[in-house]
Amino acid sequence: MSSALQNNLAHETSPYLIQHAGNPVHWQPWGEDALALAKAENKPILLSIGYAACHWCHVMAHESFENPTIAGLMNELFINIKVDREERPDIDQIYMHALHALGEQGGWPLTMFLTPGGEPFWGGTYYPPEARYGRPGFPDVLHAISKVYHTDFERVGRNREALLDALSRIPPRGDTAFGEAELKQSWKALAGIADPMDGGTRGAPKFPNASYLEALWRAGEEGEGRRLFLLSLERICQGGIRDHVGGGFARYSVDSRWLVPHFEKMLYDNAQLLDLLGLAWQQTGRALYKHAAIEMVEWLRREMMAGDGNAFAASLDADSEGHEGLYYVWTPGQLRAALGEDDAEFVAHELDIDEHGNWEGRSIPNRLGKEDLTDALEVGWLELRPRLLAARAGRIPPARDDKVLADWNGLMIAALARASIAFEQPDWLELGRKAFHFVAESMADGTRLGHSWRAERLLVPGLASDLAYMIRAAIALCEAGAGGLYLEKARQWAEIIEADYRDGEGGGYFLSARDAPALITRPRSTLDDAVPNPNGVMADNLFRLAAMTGETHWLQRGDDLMKALSPSMNVNVFGHASLLNALDLRLHGLEIVVVGQDAEAQALLEAAGRQPYTHRTLLQVRSVADLPRAHPVRLVTAMSESAAFVCSEGRCSLPVTDAGRLGETMRDMLA
Repeated sequence: MSSALQNNLAHETSPYLIQHAGNPVHWQPWGEDALALAKAENKPILLSIGYAACHWCHVMAHESFENPTIAGLMNELFINIKVDREERPDIDQIYMHALHALGEQGGWPLTMFLTPGGEPFWGGTYYPPEARYGRPGFPDVLHAISKVYHTDFERVGRNREALLDALSRIPPRGDTAFGEAELKQSWKALAGIADPMDGGTRGAPKFPNASYLEALWRAGEEGEGRRLFLLSLERICQGGIRDHVGGGFARYSVDSRWLVPHFEKMLYDNAQLLDLLGLAWQQTGRALYKHAAIEMVEWLRREMMAGDGNAFAASLDADSEGHEGLYYVWTPGQLRAALGEDDAEFVAHELDIDEHGNWEGRSIPNRLGKEDLTDALEVGWLELRPRLLAARAGRIPPARDDKVLADWNGLMIAALARASIAFEQPDWLELGRKAFHFVAESMADGTRLGHSWRAERLLVPGLASDLAYMIRAAIALCEAGAGGLYLEKARQWAEIIEADYRDGEGGGYFLSARDAPALITRPRSTLDDAVPNPNGVMADNLFRLAAMTGETHWLQRGDDLMKALSPSMNVNVFGHASLLNALDLRLHGLEIVVVGQDAEAQALLEAAGRQPYTHRTLLQVRSVADLPRAHPVRLVTAMSESAAFVCSEGRCSLPVTDAGRLGETMRDMLA
């Protein structure tokens, strides 16, 4: 056992863990060996959870984990375990829940203290090396926790039991689903917490919470929700949270105006924002949204391709050269060196770059408070931006976490498929298809999926989020006309998630598979986080599967899911926005079926694609005979010529052969 008393992270695949492989801390990866070591040494466990792009994780690493004195204290008093929360969101979910049960606000780095059995009894987030920011110094915390563990058994036991009770508590299961009245009341509540001046939710920091913003969109074309949605997207696209030079969006804004980002770029944020940009573009035709989307996909191709160039990497770091955001900020002198005097003056004016700077003496490019670039200026900017990008490429770039996560890739694949229709960019569909096949084939774990792939190594078993998000991707590819094989794959994965992840008691889905290595509890949560909860995504998937296949058992399962989780939705509307969005699809969604593949069918398909994905499911087949056997269009007609049908609740319209009448038919079906 003593051979394990060294840093054992060098052979891990996670870039985050590898970042800590040179620490003097005797870090262990999570596993039975580390827990057994804690029992043999009779030491508590110090569990540190973070991720590669996390700024404060880097700060704590530099201040404490690279400090020989503090590392020596950690090694003396604890068995130290390091976890990548992106590789192991199941572990992170359990111990973040425990921290919340202690009354602490969550965040990363997460620092938890456990018994040798993995049971939490105390915790926090970032600790400085000495007392400051109103927080105790990390060495003082280490001494205090070790002393309590070895001398105050009663206190440790009380905390342990209370936290285990909180972790094992099952929310009440409902038997009545939300209806139209409850949905409208929820929309009103969500609009009420929005910032009427700058969009998003009130105050700072501001996160581009996509499920919440989509809920505002769904609240109605004429209502306050739609205005707040467009205001939020406008500010996000104008603000410093958007990389105006390189494309894509940062994680969140630390201020209330969307000016100063927390500079890491996450795949999942950009995927969800791409979906929202498509909605905003389809309604307004405003170039601001189209350019933001195009630049994001350029960024994906340029900086985020992983898996041998076939899939998408997880994130880019916030820091470069030891400083947060240094890669992204500018001075007027840097502009002049890149562009020359006249062009630099134009860009400085348009992107708020001056000698004083808008952040720590430098300037974050933004267009807050400015009108959209005019067509004439746009032509000039399209020529200047590549020159700025080339100049920036000479800087030391932020580190990239190049692991491929099945769930995050699923979000981006679905977004690319939908955006390929919204923005009429067919090559985006091919980009998504290529990533889909990498995940479905290179990350296959038998009939299931693994979760994380890097350096030819696959982390298994996968999570409910992997299956739910990849089902979403398969459905979106099918809707975009990529072919029926994706619908069949969605059905297969849906059967698997029902068999291996369903929570028979609570009614939703566990995050981990039934045969996953045991943790102190099997994690379950229905709350949205930075990504939509798998329960919300699966509800949407189930309703779409029912519409596209005509198989009513998917509809019944979706309704059962909404009923079971309704008490939790009632308690926390904001945290269940993805479920509310699925409910809106259930109550107001229509299916458009396009039959045929000639020019008339293509015109109908394009007209159908112009309808927002939020309120339609889209299926194209060669002929009525190619529809699933249970599909209601088969009951309407056996015609073979090209036509579209609009269906709802098992009834379908008469055939529509004029693309211009499709919208009218949809309105008639909803009347």
